[in-house]
Amino acid sequence: MNIAKVDKKLKNDETSKKNHFRGYFLPNNVVCISIIGIFGALICVLTMVIPIPIPATQGYINIGDAAVMISGLLFGPLIGGLSGGIGSALADIFLGYGIYAPATLIIKGLEGFFVGIIANPKKMKSDYRDILAVLIGGSTMVIGYFLYEIILWGFEAALIESILNGSIQFGLGAFLSLFFAFTARKTIVDSLPNVFRKIFVFELPETDLKS
Repeated sequence: MNIAKVDKKLKNDETSKKNHFRGYFLPNNVVCISIIGIFGALICVLTMVIPIPIPATQGYINIGDAAVMISGLLFGPLIGGLSGGIGSALADIFLGYGIYAPATLIIKGLEGFFVGIIANPKKMKSDYRDILAVLIGGSTMVIGYFLYEIILWGFEAALIESILNGSIQFGLGAFLSLFFAFTARKTIVDSLPNVFRKIFVFELPETDLKS
């Protein structure tokens, strides 16, 4: 189904409400809350799958960043930030890395937020912004943990972690999330217009809105 034909008055009707941030609705409706819960759980599970411990920092490498980035690329900054931060922090707690949980809540939350705000999925197109979003979001993750681990374990141990995060965790997450953005995102949004109407205001060309 073509989203432009779902509701021609969507843009005017929804933007007249004051419950959104840059066109992304605040998570105060059932749809947004449910998606935060679902993606938070998905991020938590993927983070816990095959964790690779790093003895030098008592941390670990995981594939959860791919899901954090995808949540931002698909749903935008608010859901991306909340599900990314909450899901990743819960994984730290469940895996016994509770010392990282407070930092993870903030760092992964910022990662998902930055990916979502820069990619701006409500524009309904994939372009260079998706790549820029993933690069900035992933860099936020690497730099955030680097600074936190300097405080905990010192510069040398933090440097080891940041190199591994940058080369493995960040790299894998960026590849998987960009593959998703350029192959599946538009199809998913087009197939569930009534769901995404509750998440953001579509930014469609006027010619599409009149079609």
